[in-house]
Amino acid sequence: MRLALAQINPLVGDLAGNGAQLLKACQAAAAQGADLVVAPELALWGYPPRDLLLRPALHQQQQHTLDHLAADLPEGLALLLGVSEPAGDGQQPDLFNSAALVVRGGWRIVARKRLLPSYDVFDERRYFRPADEPCLLELERGGRHWRLGLSICEDLWVEEELHPQRLLGADPVAELQALGPDLLINLSASPFGDGKAQLRRELAAAAARRLHCPVVYVNQVGGNDELVFDGGSFVTTAHGEVACQLAFAKTDLGVWDSTCGSPSAGRAAGAVLPKPDELLLRTLVLGVRDYARKCGFRKALLGLSGGIDSALVAVIAAAALGPDNVQALLMPSPWSSAGSINDSLALADRLGMATHTVAIEALMTSFDAALTPPLGGAPAGLTAENLQSRIRGTLLMAVANQQGQLLLTTGNKSELAVGYCTLYGDMNGGLAVIGDLYKTGVFRLCAWLDSEAAATCRQEMGLPTHGELVGRAIRDKPPSAELRPDQQDSDSLPDYAVLDPLLQALLEQHQSPEELVATGVDRALADRVMQLLRRAEFKRRQAPPVLKLGQRSFGSGWRMPIAAA
Repeated sequence: MRLALAQINPLVGDLAGNGAQLLKACQAAAAQGADLVVAPELALWGYPPRDLLLRPALHQQQQHTLDHLAADLPEGLALLLGVSEPAGDGQQPDLFNSAALVVRGGWRIVARKRLLPSYDVFDERRYFRPADEPCLLELERGGRHWRLGLSICEDLWVEEELHPQRLLGADPVAELQALGPDLLINLSASPFGDGKAQLRRELAAAAARRLHCPVVYVNQVGGNDELVFDGGSFVTTAHGEVACQLAFAKTDLGVWDSTCGSPSAGRAAGAVLPKPDELLLRTLVLGVRDYARKCGFRKALLGLSGGIDSALVAVIAAAALGPDNVQALLMPSPWSSAGSINDSLALADRLGMATHTVAIEALMTSFDAALTPPLGGAPAGLTAENLQSRIRGTLLMAVANQQGQLLLTTGNKSELAVGYCTLYGDMNGGLAVIGDLYKTGVFRLCAWLDSEAAATCRQEMGLPTHGELVGRAIRDKPPSAELRPDQQDSDSLPDYAVLDPLLQALLEQHQSPEELVATGVDRALADRVMQLLRRAEFKRRQAPPVLKLGQRSFGSGWRMPIAAA
């Protein structure tokens, strides 16, 4: 059997458009002699559809789209895709997360998801009920009778030593052992996460060895709100070796011949995973490109300060949308250094990005004059500093509104965690590009971008390939918001090399200050960082969507109360 992996980039809720994507993939697969096309989880809906699943009209549209696929599918080809299936008994939740088999002239449900994740960003038990039986599809293809074990995303994540969040419930892989499948197919929608590409391979390899058969893993690709799906679909042999590997962070179609019992040339040649920094950059670029495209934006705007955060966002935006579609605004105050202005202009010149400079000193003076009567004096201290940020935020929003641009915020995760950011100021925008990247991670990614190791990636993304991109002048500059003379971030915060590991322990490992102290952290420092984290919750609740990169990002997977002890 020749099996095609259709790694598509769906638009959430666009069932007809996603169906058209699948039909196009099926036509291309048929031209390559494929017998069966496998598409991702909820392929017609796009993942995650969230409360769109509650709309009856969209389920009717799904029915029509499946009927159209059945009418137009190439003769002799079958399509296996993820769908939402109404249970029909009036009890809640009233849907199954299912898989349908489409052939010329008809379609039918052939599998239902067993394990429904409700951790981190996932909330499937709000919409779906779990199935209670293993799924085996018997299919005649390629001159023989096939027994295909079917699973959907989380159903593969059952190896406790590999997946610490293994869900309570059945082991769908174990229950398939007695049925003796010739092949295990997993329809997936697994978002990017640090180390997840390798983990998916290990989970598939473990299932292959348990079932003594190859495993086909088809993942969604593309950005949907804060989640970015990195693709990387693959096939393993019965021994767990990668026999076919699709691209990361782009749509792709790959055909695998089941008669090849070992890894073959061509598709298997790409089995080496991208380096972590490269995959991280590609994910960020894909997230910005898809967020803009799927929300109807062609152009973007950002504030360029001469600092490393805005420099990295400028590079990502230029790669995502093209430098001609990105504009930067420089908004110097009396405290802005000449180096920051010159560094910003030099970076924009390297990227080929247009800039405009709007000095804010006169606006600061106007605000001081207007606020002096009610305050009994000119704004001072933190109030004055926040006013500078809010003036800049207002200017950015005005330009973005007038010119129809997507405003990109440039704050990092360390700042967002401890509240070192200003509501209605530097937090203004439609997308927080690096809001899940710690400051130390920003430095690391920029250093890689400026190294020879990034040359090929930069070329593929249309970025300049020779010389430094971010630039040493920006990378070596002490972090500063430049809101007062000689200000540095270290005046208000611990050094980022000290702060970031503490934040990782508090955010991702759920440690308490007491546990930090037990590891040797100073008690006053542990308490201070925890207090900063807790007090900034009201700011994060009003932040723009944050592209998710790590284990626990600020967004739909972070559900902390604001008013709490």
